[in-house]
Amino acid sequence: MRLTTRAAALALAVVVVFVAVAAWAAAGAPGLRSASGHATPAAPRTRPAARPRRPPPPAGPVIEVAGAPQGVKAKGAVLADAVTGQVLWGRDVDTERPMASVTKVMTALLVLQAGDLGREIRVTKAAQTYAWEYGGETAGLYPGDVLTAQDLLNALLLASGADAAYTLATTYGPGMPAFIAKMNATAARMGMTHTHFTSPDGLPYPTETSTYSTPSDLLILGLAAMRYPAFRSIVDQQFYHLPKGPGHHQYWWDNTSEFIGSYQGAVGIKDGYTDDAGHCLLFAAVRNGRKLIGVVLDSPATGFDAAALDAQQMLNWGFGLRQIPAA
Repeated sequence: MRLTTRAAALALAVVVVFVAVAAWAAAGAPGLRSASGHATPAAPRTRPAARPRRPPPPAGPVIEVAGAPQGVKAKGAVLADAVTGQVLWGRDVDTERPMASVTKVMTALLVLQAGDLGREIRVTKAAQTYAWEYGGETAGLYPGDVLTAQDLLNALLLASGADAAYTLATTYGPGMPAFIAKMNATAARMGMTHTHFTSPDGLPYPTETSTYSTPSDLLILGLAAMRYPAFRSIVDQQFYHLPKGPGHHQYWWDNTSEFIGSYQGAVGIKDGYTDDAGHCLLFAAVRNGRKLIGVVLDSPATGFDAAALDAQQMLNWGFGLRQIPAA
């Protein structure tokens, strides 16, 4: 059942995001740094939301919202101030949709929370087989290579490698079922109540829509991941080169996101695509000291840059809004 009004959905999103930002600030987190399945798409689901409480005023300057971004084609979207958590605009913010490889941000978050990014991990033949079997993007990992967790995060977030996702999940679970259980437990703990994971990469199995989230929930995830300097240092890169070294081949991973390098001030975060999910993007950008973060889900497949174009429309509008100093 859909929410009765968009206003109710947006109000709920404000509450959720303020909770995430408060937790982020309490942890002493720094701000942002500048720097695929074939089936008939299932109807998106929306669960009834609890009656939202009146949110507290934003901590810091308030952005005066006027109008709305034009030309955004995504079915689900949200844009917020990354510092105060103020939601500027949204569309179907609590409607559950598959989010494809944006899923990998949660995989990366669990690895970051575990720490020890220098941990050495051996790539198995099973990782390669997994990516091929499910038709996922691959980082071209060589079975037998020993890479650090940091290296594998680059392979995961830039090349969007399902082989990297498999390697990290089976290591940090340990085992795939345990890791997926951790993903869902972490989502619940973070208040991502409209999110469910069945894989560490967003591949469309066991069904095309079994891994899903909402713009509001992914906003929480993005804020949490951008708390980590190691994460920020990866997602704003256009490529990563790992020279050949003891125990591993040379690798060169390009960022699959059309957003990075094409939009002034872009600092991340992660793109994704499957036939059912459409083009998806969790994004962040900085301009003139203002930091915005947003999500687009199911931008129509008009080209590889469909989600990036939607994000650009939203950001151009958001950066053009007037900022009012805090009282």
